[in-house]
Amino acid sequence: MSNNANPNYFRLGAFVLSAIGVLIAIILIFGGGRLFKPSFMVETYVKQSVTGLDVGAPVRFRGVKIGQVTLVGLSGDMYEKETPITERKEYVVIRMQIFGDKIDQESLNTFVQDRLRTRVKSMGITGVNYVEFDFASHSSAEMYPPLKFPWKPEYFEIPSLPSQTDEILSGLQKIVDSLSKADIQETQQKFNALLTNLNVLMAGDGKGNQGVVKSVQELNIVLERISKVTDKGELEVLTRELIGSIVSLRQTLTSVQGNTEISMENIRQTTEQLNELSRIASRSPATLIWGEPPPKIILPMNGTQSSSAAGGQK
Repeated sequence: MSNNANPNYFRLGAFVLSAIGVLIAIILIFGGGRLFKPSFMVETYVKQSVTGLDVGAPVRFRGVKIGQVTLVGLSGDMYEKETPITERKEYVVIRMQIFGDKIDQESLNTFVQDRLRTRVKSMGITGVNYVEFDFASHSSAEMYPPLKFPWKPEYFEIPSLPSQTDEILSGLQKIVDSLSKADIQETQQKFNALLTNLNVLMAGDGKGNQGVVKSVQELNIVLERISKVTDKGELEVLTRELIGSIVSLRQTLTSVQGNTEISMENIRQTTEQLNELSRIASRSPATLIWGEPPPKIILPMNGTQSSSAAGGQK
């Protein structure tokens, strides 16, 4: 009886050993030999939900896989067991295995000072999440400072940024809050007043303001009249009349200038004769009474009078 059982135990043992060997081979093939590669552990803390992130999820740096998630838990169970429940942070603790040679503490501190951050991202529409490592912008680092905690991390802690979904939801929540605080009734009253002012501007108020519409109509009438005046035939007539007026004005000015010169010459001659009479009277006043009569003062005449006098002497 025992002799018959021994072969069965041997077969069972051989089957178990074969299964273990096949399992080890599968791990080595699909794991790419990472079990025997150097690696080190880091962790990060997240304040938001990490739904869809499970153990084994990839860790990437700018899209390149550099490790995997080894643990997803709460800080209350790992670091805050002695802390009262009301005072616990209850951060989500994500521990990650990073493949490669271990980086010293000083280098990791330098990376964090250069704004190295972790962020939980989603892989398309599948809902499966992964952890992304990248250097954040200066504005993002200032907007989301590292989370504060009172405990000493078991592994080096890298600060995190909220997921893109949380950022979008947070922005929408801020918009909703601002809308809820806004005075909708007052805004509607201002909008109605604006519409009333626009109507007055366009149609006028019936008192002194004609409005834009009426002004445009009157402007169209003026433009139509101008277009008629500037018609080719009308413009030629106006041009000829303008030229005739300019010629007539020039002739008038020339004539006035000639008459003015003659009048000035006559006045000059009369002034000289009066000055001569004044000198004689001042030197010998008696001659004005007993002397011969002074020569007759002949008033200078213009050319027309001279020609008339000459015709009369003839």
